[in-house]
Amino acid sequence: MHNTSEQYDEIVASCRALFMNKMKDYGSAWRILRLPSLTDQIFIKAQRIRSLQQNEVRKVDESEESEFIGIINYCIMALIQLQKGVVEQPDMGIDEAAELYDEKIALTKELMMDKNHDYGEAWRDMRVNSLTDLILQKLLRVKQIEDNAGKTIVSEGIDANYQDMINYAVFALIHLKN
Repeated sequence: MHNTSEQYDEIVASCRALFMNKMKDYGSAWRILRLPSLTDQIFIKAQRIRSLQQNEVRKVDESEESEFIGIINYCIMALIQLQKGVVEQPDMGIDEAAELYDEKIALTKELMMDKNHDYGEAWRDMRVNSLTDLILQKLLRVKQIEDNAGKTIVSEGIDANYQDMINYAVFALIHLKN
């Protein structure tokens, strides 16, 4: 039996460490980003991963791993922005950012554990390329919801899509690590 919870925590710890180090370097400059801007940043990262997976030649020395970490951290920023709203000037200290990061990850991990129970860890048999495609599909859904001013008829909200993207990216990083 795989220990998904421990593997998840290990991946998230490295993502969180990078997020906190960037907070020290840049502060909370990301707080000015509107949700569509964050969605576009995540989209760029996912497209970059897909490009790395499809192209034999790489002209920039970046890895899929760093891009998946970027997806996780941008999704956390988006979840925080959904809760706190967008501001005109950076307004968040490192302690508050750490607290909110941990809160969003805890909720996202709980969702993953519930789904993992119901789906029987089906992600373990998936390919990293498929997880990338699912992230891109979620991004297209989020863009459509944003274009509809956040209104949905039967679909889950934007927050659930960001959480799913985080979980798919964590699964991909677990696969790539193994």
